[in-house]
Amino acid sequence: MPPIPRNANSKLETPLPLNQVLQGDCREVLKSLPKNSVDLIFADPPYNLQLKGDLWRPNLTHVDAVDDDWDKFGSYGEYDQFTYEWLSACRDVLKDTGTLWVIGSYHNIYRVGAILQNLGFWVLNDVVWVKSNPMPNFRGTRFCNAHETMLWVKKSEKQTHYTFNYKSLKASNEDLQMRSDWHIPLCTGEERLKHNGEKAHATQKPEALLYRIIRACSNVGDVVLDPFFGTGTTGALAKRLRRNYIGIEREERYIEVAETRLRNVEIPLVPDEMIPPPLDAPKLKIPFGALLEQGLLLPGILLRLGRSEHFARIQDDATLTCNDFRGSIHKVAAQCLGKPSCNGWEHWYYQDPSTGEYLVLNTLREKLRREAELSKIAEVVVV
Repeated sequence: MPPIPRNANSKLETPLPLNQVLQGDCREVLKSLPKNSVDLIFADPPYNLQLKGDLWRPNLTHVDAVDDDWDKFGSYGEYDQFTYEWLSACRDVLKDTGTLWVIGSYHNIYRVGAILQNLGFWVLNDVVWVKSNPMPNFRGTRFCNAHETMLWVKKSEKQTHYTFNYKSLKASNEDLQMRSDWHIPLCTGEERLKHNGEKAHATQKPEALLYRIIRACSNVGDVVLDPFFGTGTTGALAKRLRRNYIGIEREERYIEVAETRLRNVEIPLVPDEMIPPPLDAPKLKIPFGALLEQGLLLPGILLRLGRSEHFARIQDDATLTCNDFRGSIHKVAAQCLGKPSCNGWEHWYYQDPSTGEYLVLNTLREKLRREAELSKIAEVVVV
């Protein structure tokens, strides 16, 4: 997958290894990446589950639990130092406008949260992933563990700008505000990747989880980094959603599975006109003079003020003149209507040369705005 072009202001002296899986310890690999270069980070670190022995079901079948070496630490202090190091490295590469998500269970999330705050991160939400099909507690000595916690943080308390596609999320949620309890099933069935007939990874996350996070907190062309890439769920969803990804993974066996998976991800080919800008994106400012620059209006023609008898003539400098008063489309409209202020875009009408019909001036502004937005989208969409 070639890199998806990014915004001009994201140029870096050191190029990013976009859409690649980098092998190694993330604490070291992250140091090789440019600072302030990544838009979004999703991290699924070791949970330090501290399993003391095998787990068996009541029917005496063995539970395939997480017992890999990468999840074993000698002490809480060792785990805390590991967490401090990888979070510090993530903080360096995260843009000042970026955010980070980290997922965990009761075994580790409180320690991770404290370290995040000690490093200066600011918690925006703790989101609960409620598993609709959790593994039961076979011993019957505790409540069934039916959720995991995700912390969504920005880089600092003073950070004012970060991506959160609130309106888009709300529109896709039956026009209801998206809540912080997400009911999503565990990764099972065909989605669960296999290697030699066994689960390829013990803690593979469901695609629905990453779909929601990436869609909520990034835009087309952004860079999404996963320092514990595993079998590549983050990369697969980033690719499908037209984002760039960077994966870091220590284990060769996981990298092989992830790269095979990523090669098979298809990016839907959607016409430009079907890819609107995010609902939360601020509208592009179009000055009245742009209509003249683009030839949509010509100096000398008359504009009509609503259904009134007031007409104003367009001058070469994009001002209007009416009854010896000269000024912007807003000031002239306010003068004619006897108001302190007025939105000229919604009060002046131009005559369509092909039909003779009078149309509100804002029609032309929206036409230019749409063309400009589509041009911008075309720069970041993979063809």
